[in-house]
This record gives sequence, structure tokens and C-alpha cells, in this order.
Amino acid sequence: MALYIYGVTVDFSKSKTNIESAEVRIGELHSLIEYKAGKSLRHAFSSPIVLPHGQSFSLRIRHKRHFLKIKHRHEDITFNPDEMFRAYNASQQEYTKVHNDITIVVKLSSDTTTEQAEQSVSPDQNLQPTTFEIFQRCPRFRILVIGKAGVGKSSLISQAFGVEKDMVAHDRPGQADIDQELISPRNKRFVLHDSKGFEPGDEDNFKIVRDFIDRRRNMTQEHQLHAVWLCFEIPRAGGRLLEVGVEKFLESQDSGTLKNVPVIVVLTKYDMLIERMERTLGGSSLSDEAHKARAKEKAEAWLQDTCIGPLEQFAELDIPNAKISTEEGYEETLTHLIHITENRVSQHPASEASATTSTAQHSAPEAAVMTSIAQRLDPGLKIKASIEVGKKRYWKALASCPTFKNRKMWDCLYVLHTDIVNVWNFHDPHDYLHSLEFRKLMTTMVDNIQVGPTTDPTDVKFSLSTVSAISIVGAIAGIVSALAAPAAPIVVPIAVGAVLAAWVWELYQTSHLALQRFMAYIIHLTLVLQTLFIVLEGQQITRRAIKRVVDSYRTSEMSGRVLTWIQDYDKQLNILERADREILTKITEVMRKCEIDGAQLSELREKVPRVDLSSDESW
Repeated sequence: MALYIYGVTVDFSKSKTNIESAEVRIGELHSLIEYKAGKSLRHAFSSPIVLPHGQSFSLRIRHKRHFLKIKHRHEDITFNPDEMFRAYNASQQEYTKVHNDITIVVKLSSDTTTEQAEQSVSPDQNLQPTTFEIFQRCPRFRILVIGKAGVGKSSLISQAFGVEKDMVAHDRPGQADIDQELISPRNKRFVLHDSKGFEPGDEDNFKIVRDFIDRRRNMTQEHQLHAVWLCFEIPRAGGRLLEVGVEKFLESQDSGTLKNVPVIVVLTKYDMLIERMERTLGGSSLSDEAHKARAKEKAEAWLQDTCIGPLEQFAELDIPNAKISTEEGYEETLTHLIHITENRVSQHPASEASATTSTAQHSAPEAAVMTSIAQRLDPGLKIKASIEVGKKRYWKALASCPTFKNRKMWDCLYVLHTDIVNVWNFHDPHDYLHSLEFRKLMTTMVDNIQVGPTTDPTDVKFSLSTVSAISIVGAIAGIVSALAAPAAPIVVPIAVGAVLAAWVWELYQTSHLALQRFMAYIIHLTLVLQTLFIVLEGQQITRRAIKRVVDSYRTSEMSGRVLTWIQDYDKQLNILERADREILTKITEVMRKCEIDGAQLSELREKVPRVDLSSDESW
């Protein structure tokens, strides 16, 4: 008996070392793992590598020299073939080994008859996903959060970016080191710098913060700061919001020190202010909803007098503010803060000082995309970022653009899929969303598209213009409710048949059928990921979650509407006349119609039960 290895992934994101390359070694056979993305190497072999029973198997990794603190640049990681055979005999199609915080996943099969089409799906190295280029220049959204101990920074950062609450050291006064890069394995597109607040009479911290920001703006793009959150707990009556150090910090924006980075004032613990205002109202004949509304009106007036007023002396600097609470029921306040931040980052100009140097300031649109990628609160911003990434290159290639000319359909699909998944930035340590199995699930969803509309395009029920936020929330609620119902483990067929082979081998040709398939793939994938975003609420991606969501979405009314919209549009499309612009407009229109914002997300989560998809199963 022999095993066939058709894929290897090497993830060193948790390792302190940096790997330059890796090579699979089976006896005298050496095969290089060629494809690198961030801190991982992966390759799907064009011909499966045979591992005979009793043969040795190892992985030789090559470290980058400047990270090396061991005697040799090369390191051999040996595997136990008997364990790999036992794993496959236990119906596991992959074998995982962890070595010094390096995770190696080996894809296994006992024969090649069902894998032959799969062996040709390694990506075309000349078609690079747009997100790879963005990540190379701007790998993370970098933010400085300033605030005293107890102000609520840890809960804020945890909820906004889906990281551990203990990431912030503010509960341990004096331990925050502003230069320390705080990066969580749960969100590799986010980096935090933490600073204690400005205490009365403490000039040192003001200088530390000012010098830190000044240094960052002269660094290379990947190390530059994108935003500052200046956090204050909303004071009680008689309390003072702005200390002398804070005023100096805000005034320094005009001097140029802070001119090159957006600053947002964050007023925390808004829920406690609402509760205080509710108590001042006392008993009344008002309904609970009306009572809450009155308390909110009083809170807004009080905030204007106590907090916003003192900030108005800096009005010429246009410093935005956001009131937030991390308590349940106030999720919309956090979404509002993220929107303000994304908007300010997108509008912020490059610094004059760095624009003429080799360390030019980051592109504002690029940094704004990274803001949307890093945040884990608002699915609407994810869709917005997907549109921005798609418009840069590959969505324009769906019609007359030569980018996809003479490329295999699968390679074209590969970059589209990779870009969209990268934007959603799930906690997916096993890369299930990038896996061949998930890609095949999505291609199966669009396999049966035929040219021509399936319904009467004049039917109002399926008219895109009639779609409202209420109908979208209702449709998603139906999908999520279906997920909550008890169900046995789902077995989703993943056949390699003639259709997948066509995706793998056929060359891209501009046709109505090709356009329908690619447009459907982009929109279906986005809506599947939006549903995953809603039901997982920051949890780790599992294969069970993917399969349940795909199955529920595939049988939903929404998936049928998407196909009808596309086919209705395609019937009227003249490929040769302004097709690129029109297709971009159509994809954008459908995706924006199907997105939900923070307020709708809160409403949706109130309507449907929470779904536990944390347990896993095989594909």
C-alpha cells in the first residue's frame, strides 16, 4: 500500500523564526514547496508524490539568516510514516504535525483516481491575488490606543478586532510599552500599540506618545501608523474630561506631530450614562421603549455639555468622536466607531514630509481597505473592501480585459476566490476557506447555470429594485434559523467529475455563460462568507460551519434570486459595448443590496437563536 501526497501547507505564523523555503523529501525524491503567502507556504502538487509503506518522509526548511539563532540555516523535520498511514486509515484526509510552533499539514489519499483533476489546481504563479500585493505593502492595520487603566480598552479592542481581551495591558498600570507590537494569532491583519492615558502633571507620557508617532511616520509603509483612538470614560457629573496632557496632545495636531495620522476621541461606558439618565427620570407612565428613548435624549444633551463642548475648542482640527459601550445591546456604537475610523483613514492625505522620501506614506485607499479587513464588527465594510479590491484588477477582467486571456478557468477563479476570502479575514488557522474542498463546494453551486433567465424578468418578486434592507435581513434570518435546527453531520458530495475538470482545464473565453458563472461565484461566495461572519461571531472556522452554511444558503430563496438577477442582466448585456464597466456596476449593485449594516446585524441576532458550530467534522 502507498499514500499519495497531493498538498502540503507550512504555517509559521506562530513561530519566532521566518522560513524562506521548504522542501518535501521522500527517500531520494526532493520536491520544493513553491507558493508563499504571508507566513505560510503551500503547494498542491501537479503530480501526486508517492509515499511507499516503509519509506522515510521529512521536510527540510530553510530559515532566513537574520532571524536565525541556531547553528544551521537548514532544519530537517522528520515524520513518522506509520502515524500518517494510521491517520488515513482512520478516514482522515490530512495529517498535521507541529514542530517548534510550525504547523505542517499534509493532504493525503490512497490512490490517484479521484485526485487527478485536483492535481492540476495549483495556482498559476503569474496570476497573483490583488490582496497579496496589498498585504506586501501594508500587511496590517496598525492602531495606537491611548487610555487610562479601567477605561475599557481591552473589551473595546477584543470586540472590534476579534482578539483576546488580555491582549491589552491596561489593567496592569505601568506595563504598557508603546513600542511593543501586540499581534494576536486570532487576527493576523491587526497590530495594536497600547499606551496609558495622560495623568495630571505627567509630561513624560505625552513626550513618549509624541515621539512614537513622529518616528512611525518616517518608517517604511508596513510600520506606519494608521489611526489613534484616544479613550476616555464618560465622566460623572462634575468630572473633567480633558486633562492638561490631553489638551497638549490634541493641540499638537496643528503643529505637525499628529498631522499625519487620524485621531478619534472614544467616549467609553456609554451604557452607564444611559442607566444614570434612566434613574433621573424616575417612575413614569411611559413604555420601556419610550423611557429608554427619553433617557437617550437626556444623555445626548449631557454629553454635548460635558464632553463634546470641551472638544469644540479644537473644532478647527475637525477631531471626530464616538460614544461607545461594549455591553450587549450597544453593538451599533462600536460599528459607528469603526465606520468613523475607516472614513478618516480613507480621507487622510499622505504627509508632505514623507511624500518626497523613499518611505512614502501609505496610500489612503489601501490603508482604508486594511481597516475594513482587520475589523470584525461590520459585514458591510467587508463587502465594501471586496468591491475595492475586485475593482483594482480582476473584476475588470471578466469581459474584455486581456488579464484572463489564455488562462485556465480554474486559475482565474483561484485569484477571485482568494481575494474575497482574504478580505473577510476569518480566524481560520487551518485555511479551510482557502482549501480545495471549499473551492469545489462553491464551483458546484454554479455548475448548473444555463444561458437565459429562469423566470420572467418582469416578475416584481425578483426585481433587484424592489429589494429592501428588511427583505435581506429576513432572508438571512431564514438561513441562520435553518442552521439552528438540529441536524446530523452533513455529508456534502465533493465529486471531481466532468464539470470540475472543465473548470480546471478549459481556457477562459468571453461568453455569456462564463460571465454568468464568474459573477455568480463572486456573489455567492460573498453571501456565504457574510452568513459565516454572522453565525460564528468571531469563533474559529470549522469544516462543519462551512458545510452547514453552504448547504443552508444553497437551498435558500436568496441564492435563487442571485441567479435570476444575473441571468436577467446577462440577457440584456452586449459584451462588446462597455461590458467591463457595466459588469462591475452590476456586481457592486447586487452585493451592496445584499449586505447588512451594524444596526441590521444587531436586529438579526435578536431575532434568531445563536448557532454553535464550534465542533468539527471531516469534509
